[in-house]
Amino acid sequence: MSKKKAVVLLSGGLDSATVLAMASHDGYECYALGFDYGQRHSAELTAAQRVAADLGAEEHKVVKLDLRVIGGSALTDDSIAVPEEETSGIPITYVPARNTVFLSIALGWAEVLGAQDIFVGVNAVDYSGYPDCRPEYIDAFEKMANLATRAGVEGRKLTIHAPLMKMSKADIVKRGTELGVDYSLTVSCYQAQPNGAACGRCDSCRLRAAGFAEAGLSDPTIYA
Repeated sequence: MSKKKAVVLLSGGLDSATVLAMASHDGYECYALGFDYGQRHSAELTAAQRVAADLGAEEHKVVKLDLRVIGGSALTDDSIAVPEEETSGIPITYVPARNTVFLSIALGWAEVLGAQDIFVGVNAVDYSGYPDCRPEYIDAFEKMANLATRAGVEGRKLTIHAPLMKMSKADIVKRGTELGVDYSLTVSCYQAQPNGAACGRCDSCRLRAAGFAEAGLSDPTIYA
């Protein structure tokens, strides 16, 4: 009996690597999808290749986009500094409409593959406050997906899975470790060096370090 296919958004970071492992553990044949969208560094794309290979993804695609054309984020505009201290409100590392763009392309590939499941590593507990990481956003996108696709209209319901949504970073690290995720392959830093070395100061680095510390596990991150 063939496995069900799933498209898994894979950035190369801790969360998406954990989601890929979870989807695979749940019996899905996983098709990993990443994006070269003009982000500050390509270290995470290299990390995603390593993770996809290590966790046995059936295929790994990287779609090239240019979100620098619209800018508006410290991750797509080099003139905007990445904050190295906590800020209030939605941080400047938020990339306008990024998850909507990424999920839309994942939706297209899922239709082509005949997959009815898409996995994404968004989280509403230990996260940076991005509006497109909330459960109500995921619910709304799923409704739209079933209205906007041939599969949905013909009764093949599409489901957006966000298994990390209510998990703390420590719980994510623990679950991934149980599933055999090699976190040394991942890159989380917003301003990582070409070799993946992390700054240790940005929001993403702080959340990652706190998660490993709370989980009582050693963080294999290499710091610059």
